[in-house]
Amino acid sequence: MSAPVIDRAGRARDAVAREAWGEAYALLHARDRHPDEALTPDDLGALSDAAWWSGHLDESVAARLRAHAAHVAAGDHRGAGLAAWWLHYEYAGLGRPAVAAGWLHRARHHLDGLPPCPEQSFLAWADAEEATARGDGPAALAATGRMTRLAERSGSPDLLALSRQAASAALLAQGRRAEGLALLDEAMCAAEAGELSGVFTGWLYCLALTQCMEAADFGRAVEWTRTAMEWCAAFGTGDNPFRGVCRAHRVEVLDLLGEWTAAEEEARRACREVPVDCLEAAAAAYCAAGDVQRRQGRLDEAARSYAHAHELGRLPQPGLALLRLAQGLGDAAAAGLRLALACQDARHGPLARARLLAASTEVSLAVGAVRGAADAASKLDALAGDVPLLRALAGTAAGAVALAEDPGAAAPVLRRALDLRLRLRVPYEAAQTRMLLAAADRAAGYEQVRRLGLAFPRDGFEGLGAGPDARRAAALLSAAARRRLPGGLTAREAEVLRLVAGGATNKGVAGALVISEHTVARHLNNIFAKLGVSTRSAATAYAYAHGLV
Repeated sequence: MSAPVIDRAGRARDAVAREAWGEAYALLHARDRHPDEALTPDDLGALSDAAWWSGHLDESVAARLRAHAAHVAAGDHRGAGLAAWWLHYEYAGLGRPAVAAGWLHRARHHLDGLPPCPEQSFLAWADAEEATARGDGPAALAATGRMTRLAERSGSPDLLALSRQAASAALLAQGRRAEGLALLDEAMCAAEAGELSGVFTGWLYCLALTQCMEAADFGRAVEWTRTAMEWCAAFGTGDNPFRGVCRAHRVEVLDLLGEWTAAEEEARRACREVPVDCLEAAAAAYCAAGDVQRRQGRLDEAARSYAHAHELGRLPQPGLALLRLAQGLGDAAAAGLRLALACQDARHGPLARARLLAASTEVSLAVGAVRGAADAASKLDALAGDVPLLRALAGTAAGAVALAEDPGAAAPVLRRALDLRLRLRVPYEAAQTRMLLAAADRAAGYEQVRRLGLAFPRDGFEGLGAGPDARRAAALLSAAARRRLPGGLTAREAEVLRLVAGGATNKGVAGALVISEHTVARHLNNIFAKLGVSTRSAATAYAYAHGLV
């Protein structure tokens, strides 16, 4: 080759080594079009990588096909196997599962039977994901074990970090939460420290954010989302294909944190940035935007967002069911949730199922199906374990059911759920729990506490822009103010006075209200003191005079 040709080849390979993908794409693309320059199989693989990073997905696939053919022609089974695996990965992202399966089979054909080599790590990864999808935990862990051994043999930090992430996913799928999250943290430290190549760093961030949300580990989701967005902003001179995917995860975090304006804006940006081989991330962003719009009473906009998510292949539940409930279509809401729960499989994490069960509890109570609500709340309680985000969901659902079945038992459950939600710093969910707690306080006769309990969520909803909830809380607060009892009596004291005015003895009052005679006597002492009377007959006269009987 002439000196200029050699120089162009060297500059291109240097750009690839520096992961300056825009520069590498321009140089390799120019070389590929030059009649005097022939790209090697490795150059074609680099051109495919550079085209992918630069957003030219069709060119990426075309270059990878040529790289595979060149490796086959050279008798390089390892190179051909790796190219075939990448084609499997790219076609899967493009929504062509049959073609993807064919290339995975071809990758196995090239690599099976060879001595242990790094390229076989990718086959083990595929084996682990397939086993997890069908619920075969032992097979998934066996595959990640093979992946780890191959990674350690290769000495590749990229493959070792990816093997730890894969093992983490397999452990979490089996409910081995502590082990799985420990491995995930170890893998993510390598990404955060800058020890990995760009594509493996991007993979790990996207996979980790998915795992954290699916496992309902909100603290880790907040932390790794922030770090991922910092990396996306810093890495590469042009577009970073991982930016839109990481941003879509950030939308979910902002939604829970109550930063709804930022969440909706980030959702719009994510939908513009997500590459066509990661459209499931755009669907998730549309769902999150729909949730914000629904809570703010923008029902038509929410319907459009959920429709966009559905067009991209995602069932937008439970948001769509709660939208139907807000539209007064309770039966449609319940039917949608039944379908969504039936369609879930091992690929969905506990948070997704917990949200469906929580919504099913809410919808069932709204349509008067208390038994169905109790069943959903019971399943949610069994699922929640000791995970704070799930336990808060389960406690709120159980408290809502108790309000319908046994109001006296609701308050302690709801107070525990509220404590968890306050510690998690999820303001909308905390305000929802406060509303239920206010209802429980009213049932227990704590009217003053109830009014304070309604003021908190009203202010919280107003701050978030959750107009429908804020108006409901304000209306209940206004009604509570209008129902203030004379003489400063509580609701429970008024009930005792009504029964006494009707001629009931202390024993009769205790039996009617299912309280002890000692408690009745204490209520009567408080009533006499508040009304300035000293006898039952005087208290009875007061009750008639003030319309309490």
